[in-house]
Amino acid sequence: MDSSTTALPLSGVIVLDLTQIYNGPYATFLMAQAGATVIKIEPPSGEHLRKRHRSSGIIEPFAVLNNNKKSIVLDLKDKKGLAALLKLAEHADVVVDNFAPGVMQRLGLGTEALRRANPHIIVASSSGYGSSGPYRNYPAMDLTVQAMSGVMSVTGTPDGPPLKAGPAVCDFSAGVHLYGAIVTALYERATTGRANVVEVSMLSAIYPSLMSSLGLHRKGDRSCKRTGNRHGGLTMSPYNVYPTEDGCIAILTANDQHWLALTEALDCVFLQSDKRFSDRTGRIENMAALDQLLGEQTRRYSKEALFSLLMEHRVPCAPVRELDDVTSDPHLHATGMLHWESHPEYGEILANGSPLIFEGRSPPPYKPSAKLGEDTSEVLSRLAGLSERDIAALQTEKPENA
Repeated sequence: MDSSTTALPLSGVIVLDLTQIYNGPYATFLMAQAGATVIKIEPPSGEHLRKRHRSSGIIEPFAVLNNNKKSIVLDLKDKKGLAALLKLAEHADVVVDNFAPGVMQRLGLGTEALRRANPHIIVASSSGYGSSGPYRNYPAMDLTVQAMSGVMSVTGTPDGPPLKAGPAVCDFSAGVHLYGAIVTALYERATTGRANVVEVSMLSAIYPSLMSSLGLHRKGDRSCKRTGNRHGGLTMSPYNVYPTEDGCIAILTANDQHWLALTEALDCVFLQSDKRFSDRTGRIENMAALDQLLGEQTRRYSKEALFSLLMEHRVPCAPVRELDDVTSDPHLHATGMLHWESHPEYGEILANGSPLIFEGRSPPPYKPSAKLGEDTSEVLSRLAGLSERDIAALQTEKPENA
């Protein structure tokens, strides 16, 4: 069968998307890329990311995270807007938000209200710390969760201050987990008929990523666990970023075979007979000396020449690349993960594909993120059955940026 005409896995699933910024919108982006009809519901002024200052880079975050979604405007603080959303919920499979705990309830959109509208709807949410526990009411953003989770405490060098991770790791980790929770709930409903309530906290989602660092930790130990570019658990050596003529290269050896191949490639087989490095334990105990000796060897090469040489010897490594190298990467473009698009509002932008590949299925054709409220009339008429008069009554305030 032609993959371009084969239905995607989530085709027919209708999602009411009340999410904002990165965490929730990434989960619903993955759903849209998997074929779901995602209806993004925004207040009259638009969601927060839409209102951020225009990016000066090659992407516009709002556009990247919200392509292939429909956009409608509803004022959920108004009774008519609330009633319209509950009418949509009658025909939806999932409603998802990443508001602070309690906000949906205060809006009149708690689980009981949604279930009265549709007993079969899956209710999904994500927040910084979850809906229970002593931290539930703390405001949370990626930076604060990096601090609270310990991510910052293990990022940086041993003699330097704690640093945030460069990417928004907590937001996107939670978004991926939220997608997983929703799809799991859809599977449960399909097999048992039970529509579940699912949630993901950013704190819980990022905690497992500390696995290596936690291997160094003992109860009550308050010492610094920052290891710079070395392995977070200090259980591998060599494992570091090494200098080259024109930059840096990351190299690691996960086993003795890698170690032997590395020394042969760098023409320093004499290190194999050095008692300090003759076995894995010795290499770990003497990693500072080993890193210095290897650095003297790697400086003799350009990073691309060294990368090619080490690839020939099957040594795990990669050149440390700048963003410009990554955004023009032939592999990411060949696989469809990155693609240039012409956006009607933002001009040429670099768009994302989904990391999730479904054999025999092509991703949906790219549809730019919609203008605020662009699909309001169509969705409310077709899905909620509202009349033109009803829809007009909801649009007494003209949306900003429409």
